[in-house]
Amino acid sequence: MPAPERLRKTLAGLPGAAGVYVFLDAGGEILYVGKAKSLRNRVRSYFGRATATSVKLGRLVPRIATIETYLTESEPEALLLESNLIKEYRPRFNVQLRDDKTFPYVKVTLQESFPRIYVTRRLEADGGRYFGPYTEVAAMRQALEVIKRLYTVRSCRYDLPDETPDRPCLDYHIDRCLAPCVGYQSREAYGESLHEVLRILSGQTAKLKKEIRSRMDSAADALEFETAAELRDVLHGLEVLERRQTSVDFRGGNRDVLGVAVEDGVACTVLLRVRDGQLLGREVRMLYNADAGDDEAVVDAALKGFLLRQDDLPPEVLVPTEFSDRPLLEQMLSERRTGPMRIIRPLRGSKRRLVDLAAQNARHLLEERTTKEPVPGTVNASAPQTASAASIGLATALDLAVPPRDLLCFDISTLGGRESVGSAVWLRDGRAHRDEYRRFRIRATPDGVTDDYAMMQEVVGRYFQRRVSEGKSLPDLVLIDGGRGQLGAALQAMEGAGASDLPVAALAKRQEEVYVPGRRDPVILDRTDPALHWLQRIRDEAHRFAVGYNRTLRRKRTLRTALQEVPGVGKAREAELLRRFGSPAAIARLSRSDLTAVPGIGPATADRILDTLTPRIDEEVEDES
Repeated sequence: MPAPERLRKTLAGLPGAAGVYVFLDAGGEILYVGKAKSLRNRVRSYFGRATATSVKLGRLVPRIATIETYLTESEPEALLLESNLIKEYRPRFNVQLRDDKTFPYVKVTLQESFPRIYVTRRLEADGGRYFGPYTEVAAMRQALEVIKRLYTVRSCRYDLPDETPDRPCLDYHIDRCLAPCVGYQSREAYGESLHEVLRILSGQTAKLKKEIRSRMDSAADALEFETAAELRDVLHGLEVLERRQTSVDFRGGNRDVLGVAVEDGVACTVLLRVRDGQLLGREVRMLYNADAGDDEAVVDAALKGFLLRQDDLPPEVLVPTEFSDRPLLEQMLSERRTGPMRIIRPLRGSKRRLVDLAAQNARHLLEERTTKEPVPGTVNASAPQTASAASIGLATALDLAVPPRDLLCFDISTLGGRESVGSAVWLRDGRAHRDEYRRFRIRATPDGVTDDYAMMQEVVGRYFQRRVSEGKSLPDLVLIDGGRGQLGAALQAMEGAGASDLPVAALAKRQEEVYVPGRRDPVILDRTDPALHWLQRIRDEAHRFAVGYNRTLRRKRTLRTALQEVPGVGKAREAELLRRFGSPAAIARLSRSDLTAVPGIGPATADRILDTLTPRIDEEVEDES
């Protein structure tokens, strides 16, 4: 299938570098996320002959209106970013796995006197050091086993030196450990072995690879081909470890990275979001009246635009250049974050490479901007002019006095009447205005009772009562997720709150019918109409926000129930544990020694608590991801 005219310039400007590509439809919905060693070759392949023979591609390709690309430093990094984006957006044309897991890390428990090394998929701010994530899991595990045999790092779970066994375990007798638990190996000698392991995990594998290669050659000469093959696989595993991986340090593992590119008075600024050592995504802003060479002003304006409205502030922001307002901005952001926040200009090392990667993305997007043709009907951050088209279309279809710029949408989420919640999300010019997002726990409807109308009335009423009383700005259009019944409940609530003069509509999911007060028949918008796409987008965003809150509350309830089910934990001990540690989730992350410090909690009870709660936490983490 040949590429449509609207995409030809985009395809022509694709880079040959590794990265991730995102296909969006005319409404800005993400259809598919993929990774590529060469973005140019991979994306262009969708518009070749293979499309004609593939049912899936035959459905996907005609719907592509926009192509977005993320540049990465390598194909493994592209794979990780692809995985993160799929988990976040769940595109309809990507294969979805219910038991989808994160990529594993190698953890070194540096907070312990005799650190252990093991594979984990959970990241915790407990003082440990993490290497990874690793995409070739089997090779990594095999290499790690060899390393642990060579350097005899312990694998037991004793909290040394507080917990010690009476005698060494089997690992000591088969030469897999030198038994530091009973004093057979000093802390200094153990530290020397650990130092070598850390060097290898950091990528310094030349010495060990030479030794393994020599043993492999000897085995081949002796016609021991199975042994030689195993050693060959070990070499491959060491090469996996040798590749530059992200070493996650929780003191600086969460950071934002700013990249800037300026041309012809226009600056493209990109903010990469790195969380737990992984690139999760990016935010893009275009700045105008930017003078070439005035990098300080561009960085200053970009940071204020990105961060002053951001809720999830990291402890560190990396920038390409210094600027005069940096101390003041650091102070303001630290106060908002309720913790220290630094703005750093790195000159070398891994942090500098991140800044260069952000700048590379900014340059690519700026070049793309000069070649990309506007896509009719697209509502996304790169095409604000289409938001105007959707706004005008809505005003015409709904008989509004002015085209709406600010849209507010309400949704309800409940599961059998349990943990019923409501959400309110705000779009401005087709973009999420997250500062105005709100969520509600339903109060008036009894637990276990499902009354959509009453719940919608409560949420809308509470929202506007507070909004009006505080004198805050009101939206241009209110959208209700539902039909006539939900619309009537919302109108009644708004009248009681003094907001009855606002335009209101309801969008019913089944036929995508739009109900408007005073009209007998619903408004039917064409499926390709940008106005309908705009309504669908905010409706789906409100649903996502509500469901996420409902899931959080259900998780808390489930964990509390799980704690009550542990043998040996009665109401008194449950109350004491929650008083000390705050929540079942926090308890699940404790060590055995932390729990046994609580009066009445012995080692056996502590093990039962951890065995009961930890799997529940893991399941919820995977479900949330």
